[in-house]
Parts: sequence; structure tokens; C-alpha cells
Amino acid sequence: MRTEEVELDNRYGEQYAGRYVFQEITWAKRSRIIQKHTKYHPITGQIASSDFVAIQAETIWASLREQPASKPITLEKLLGEENGVPIELGELFSRLANKLCSVASDEQRFLSEPSAEANPTQHSQNSGSPKNSDGPHYKSESNQPEPSSNSSSS
Repeated sequence: MRTEEVELDNRYGEQYAGRYVFQEITWAKRSRIIQKHTKYHPITGQIASSDFVAIQAETIWASLREQPASKPITLEKLLGEENGVPIELGELFSRLANKLCSVASDEQRFLSEPSAEANPTQHSQNSGSPKNSDGPHYKSESNQPEPSSNSSSS
């Protein structure tokens, strides 16, 4: 499995200085993390909400293999709103974990958007009548029917 190593100086604080090693996690682990922090509608099965911060924190935590001896990073610290890690450090760890765990930018957007925006089919309307499905329809400048080409000899 792939690994990424980063050596931090004191720029994020002395307690965070040192060597960190991140390792790729398995597909199953990543899927379980996402499932754990995603709520689904009981009838439709569509995503009702997703806690992106928790997904990201657990992904970082799962991929973190080594850190300085003082163990400055904990899951609680990654999730902490008052006593959490500095923003820039969290962003750095997120980029490293996402790169290793193949979380693409479109997946990140999907996980961070409200589900109504992420699922465009949710707002479809059913008029109760069948729709013509014989191919694409285009609006023309004039919606007037074309004159009939019935030719009758008089």
C-alpha cells in the first residue's frame, strides 16, 4: 500500500512538529467510514445528510500510521471544534489522506453538498401523463405548426 511522509516544523505549533506517515486505506474501510457518517432516507434510500467533517477526520485517522512520540493527533482532536487542530494543518492532512485514499475532488464536493443539490432527480415532477420519449425535442424560434403539405388538385 502507498504511503506519504511529511516532516513538519514549528509553523503549526511546537506540539505538532515532527514526522507523520500516512498510508493508503482499503476500499472497505473507506466505504465503512462513509456509511457510518451518512444518513439515508428510510423509504427512498437517497442520502438525507452526510457529515463531511467526520468522514474526513476518520479518513485521516485511519490513514495515519506514525506521528511524533508526543501523539499530538487524536480522532477527538481532528473532530474538535474548540480544541481541534489548526485549519492549515487539517487541510494538509486532508490533502494527504485524500490523495492516498483516492478521494477525488468530485467525491469531496458530493460529500459536502446538501443531498438535494447532489441529487438532481429528486426534484422531478410527475404530471400524471406519459411523456413523449421518441427522442430529443428542441424549442424553435416559432412554435407554430408547419403548414400541411397536402396537395389537392382542383
